Amino acid sequence: MPFNSKPRVLLTNDDGPPDNKESPYVLGLYKHLTRHLGWDVKVVLPSAQKSWIGKAYHIKEVTRGGYFYPREDGTGETSQRSRALKDGELAEWILLDGPTSFLIFIQTLNVPRYPAQIWDAIPPAAAFALSSGTIGAAMSSSLSKMRSIALSYGTVVHPTPTTYFEPAHETGCRIINHLWNNWGEDECGLRDGEVDLYSINIPLIEDILSEEGLKICWTKMWRNSYGRLFKNIASGSNSRDRTVKAPGPDVASSNSNITQASGLGPEDEETGDLLFKWAPEMKGLITPSLEILPVGSDGWAICQGWISVTPLRASFGEPNTHDGLDSEKLVWKMKL
Repeated sequence: MPFNSKPRVLLTNDDGPPDNKESPYVLGLYKHLTRHLGWDVKVVLPSAQKSWIGKAYHIKEVTRGGYFYPREDGTGETSQRSRALKDGELAEWILLDGPTSFLIFIQTLNVPRYPAQIWDAIPPAAAFALSSGTIGAAMSSSLSKMRSIALSYGTVVHPTPTTYFEPAHETGCRIINHLWNNWGEDECGLRDGEVDLYSINIPLIEDILSEEGLKICWTKMWRNSYGRLFKNIASGSNSRDRTVKAPGPDVASSNSNITQASGLGPEDEETGDLLFKWAPEMKGLITPSLEILPVGSDGWAICQGWISVTPLRASFGEPNTHDGLDSEKLVWKMKL
């Protein structure tokens, strides 16, 4: 398909179907892409929350799927088989019981006419990006030589005012449309010298409501590291200790959706020494000091309330240690 024709895209996320807490953005983004840009959008989502699983695939499981028929308010019916739309339904979406990156190969194998992917809700910086199911899916798409854009709405205010959603969708679609029509070059790109994928991060802050909107800047990825991610709750734990915060858009919020931790048996049974729950320490990642952030990084931009746009390669980073060496000097010569 020529890139100057009407884009036909595949929209997915790692948060699942529309939900006020776990997946509040995908329906609004879909409506803006279809109504404001006029793009042809196919939607394939995980059937449940699949955050923090990176570029994962099912290799032994049989993946089951169904259909979801969203309405304007985000509610909708599910069905095991495709059917005609009812009054008030916007479209037919596909739900699959698998990680987001796995959905890409399932869908593009069966619907090859959708060559471009756009993703919803990934966070900035390397520690998040390397774990994100959404950017993992975008990378999978890039490895299939498809244009890919990863879009994140950065949750800063808890709870996020719904008035921020529409300007975020509008701004995101303008950036997406600009990138589509001005796709960058990369001599090492997998697809005819093009940039493999982009990561866009839009902070949901009050300034997004202003007439000027938020500043937009080109960035590189902030190379940060994890704090604690899991907590041992085997010794002296109570029912409150055995709850985990849902890993959706409001993961850093005390108001995040709470779900029961899965264990080896009922909660009142005796457990051994090995019992862990998801309990990440996020403060240094979510609210870092501006002084420690590299100028020009996505974290630096977000910390100042700006939108970051980061061109990426579908690969792990490579240092420039051996650039310019001839082939003889690349061969190891070790003394035994």
